[in-house]
Amino acid sequence: MLKINGVAIATPKAFEVTISDLDGESNRNTNGELIRDRIAVKRKLNCEWGPLSQSECSTLLKAVKDVFFQVTYPDPELGVVTKTMYVGDRTSPAYSAINGVVKWNGVKFNLVER
Repeated sequence: MLKINGVAIATPKAFEVTISDLDGESNRNTNGELIRDRIAVKRKLNCEWGPLSQSECSTLLKAVKDVFFQVTYPDPELGVVTKTMYVGDRTSPAYSAINGVVKWNGVKFNLVER
């Protein structure tokens, strides 16, 4: 379902595409109508994975460590596309540690179009 720099990654348990308008300077005229300067439309992918081993968690986080990277994903408007993106904050809560082996309750992050 998702590829980062051409390499398939684990399928997330939750995947959501947000389509956002980026505005320049927008104002209202004397009639109260909005004069809008839409400068771009960008995508944000909200991704969440379920429980992962240390190795799986590390592989996923290393895939998004560069400043920018190529992400191929299914877009609800455009079909399967590849866009240049960056990653937001990454969250990885631990749920157990047995004999020094940590199990992770998943990974959650957003991928944002450049």
